[in-house]
Amino acid sequence: GIAVLGLLLSSPAVVIGAMLISPLMNPILGFGFSLALFDFRELRRSLKALALGAIVAVLFTALIVTISPLQAPTAEIVARTRPNLFDLAVALFAALAGSFAIIRGRGETIVGVAIATALMPPLAVVGYGIATRNMPVAAGAFALFVTNFITIALSATAMARFYGFGHHLSRRQSWMQTIVLLMVFVAMAIPLGISLNRIGREAVAVSQARSLLTARFSDQARVTQVDLDFTADPLVVRAVVITPRGKMQQTPMIQAALMETLGRPLRLDLDQILLEPGAGALDAQREELRQAADTPSPEAQRMTSLVKMIALVTGIAADDVTIDRDHRRATASAAALPGATVATYRTLEARSAAETEGWSVVIVPPQGPLPEIAFADNVDALDGTARSAVATSIWAARRWNIPALGVPGLPAGAAPATPNLTERRALAIATMIRGQGIKPVPASPAGQRFALVTGVTAVAQ
Repeated sequence: GIAVLGLLLSSPAVVIGAMLISPLMNPILGFGFSLALFDFRELRRSLKALALGAIVAVLFTALIVTISPLQAPTAEIVARTRPNLFDLAVALFAALAGSFAIIRGRGETIVGVAIATALMPPLAVVGYGIATRNMPVAAGAFALFVTNFITIALSATAMARFYGFGHHLSRRQSWMQTIVLLMVFVAMAIPLGISLNRIGREAVAVSQARSLLTARFSDQARVTQVDLDFTADPLVVRAVVITPRGKMQQTPMIQAALMETLGRPLRLDLDQILLEPGAGALDAQREELRQAADTPSPEAQRMTSLVKMIALVTGIAADDVTIDRDHRRATASAAALPGATVATYRTLEARSAAETEGWSVVIVPPQGPLPEIAFADNVDALDGTARSAVATSIWAARRWNIPALGVPGLPAGAAPATPNLTERRALAIATMIRGQGIKPVPASPAGQRFALVTGVTAVAQ
């Protein structure tokens, strides 16, 4: 419970508190020592206790997440979804220290071991992934837990044998233990090493993309967001740049430069936020932020808290939150969070606005698919769920500065005198969109479940 609350609140202090409790450490160490002694009775007891504790932890955390109003993935959650070779190394050295402490009677060292190996937070993230139906998050966290569990257990086995436990075992049994230990460590190290290499290459690519964008724009511009979607084919680069009007750059030219730098085909989604009246506007905003940080006035403190809160919910740095003190408006381009949809970012914006009295909050979501709009059989009216999906699509279009949305099935030109079911549905959506200042344009029919279409494709149809 402590672990999942710390993860949902993105509070490292609370997460560390959950690490200190670590009720699964003793069963795992018991498993390792019983393996060293070939004590299968104790081995079964340890496995039973470990399995029961893990299942209870996952189910309990899933229950808490289900009833919690906060379900957006935080930095603490995301950090536990991609285990790599460093996680294996941390678990290995911490487990060796813990085993040494138990054998030599230095139990106080277990506290540091519990923090280093962090058994409960990964299980809490597994419960989070199950509750939010985000299987990639659950699978990644479970892989981290298994890495820690196996590494701790086998390290305890190796340390126990080093100190003479299991001396009654035959030479054949000792060799069998050694071979199994080496094979398991190698089997885990290979995929974790590949994962570390992939993470490193992704970090280099993000750094190269940010450096190129910074070099392409003027000194008065600021690159506030660079996200690379490595799961897309081709690679998708999403970037947000705040730049003075008149310093805009051509997206195709930057895309070509990025393709040459990264050495692979890609698609660039570049949002350029224009500042008025000129290049000095950005410096003025920076100076306002600096003064707010240096002046201990109540208003400055409120603004600092506002920036920190928005940065937390959007997954970006506080320096990337743009503050307009004259109009009391805060703008942030949210980072791409695992499992987050456009509706998630709209909810985050609404909650942030509710907690910031006197300020308006604008959260720009990453480019992504719009929510699905579903009609019941032979029904052309929008129900509550469908209206919410259309409203979310309109919200996203405004945040992305898209003037038009493609409506599947919308007739071109004047509406027919007797429209069919598909056309009536499209016309109902078009009326709602038009009323909010967005131009509806025709798009190809797509049945009774579809999403609105964004971009040039929609306008061209």
